[in-house]
Amino acid sequence: MSSVSDQSSIRIGDVDREQAMSALGEHMSSGRLTIDEYGDRAARVTAAKTRGELQELFVDLPQPHPRFEEDAAAHPQPADPGSPTTPAVRHSQLPQRLAAAALPLSGIVALVLFFATGWWMFFLLPAAVTVVGGALWGDAWKDAKREREMVERERRAELRARRHEMRARRRDWH
Repeated sequence: MSSVSDQSSIRIGDVDREQAMSALGEHMSSGRLTIDEYGDRAARVTAAKTRGELQELFVDLPQPHPRFEEDAAAHPQPADPGSPTTPAVRHSQLPQRLAAAALPLSGIVALVLFFATGWWMFFLLPAAVTVVGGALWGDAWKDAKREREMVERERRAELRARRHEMRARRRDWH
């Protein structure tokens, strides 16, 4: 078993930084951090390279703190079935992504075949790939995209509301 100091020197990734930013946002919205403190700590989160550097930012704060991969594995959270990080959803998107990658490739192949043979009908190849992809997946990819956009809009609205609330608190303090 590794010691605490060994754990603090482990490098972090983008997911760890996002969790830290989310936790800082919760502390700011609950009034534990001022906007200036939040900005300072957010900049340090962005620059952090190790777990220890992130943990230092939360020493004086109660939960929530960022949870690292081993912590998350020890305490798994139930997955949201509509979440793009859910394995079933990721698995279903792989063929769609491959088909999307095949579209520009089919255009290149059509261009090469046209110049090699002189037959203009090869330019119908990208259209055929599009039709086949649409027949296989229909409009489901559009619904997933709309849902992701809606979640992103809601997240932005929540952040705007937090900023507005913090500005109002700041005006009241001064």
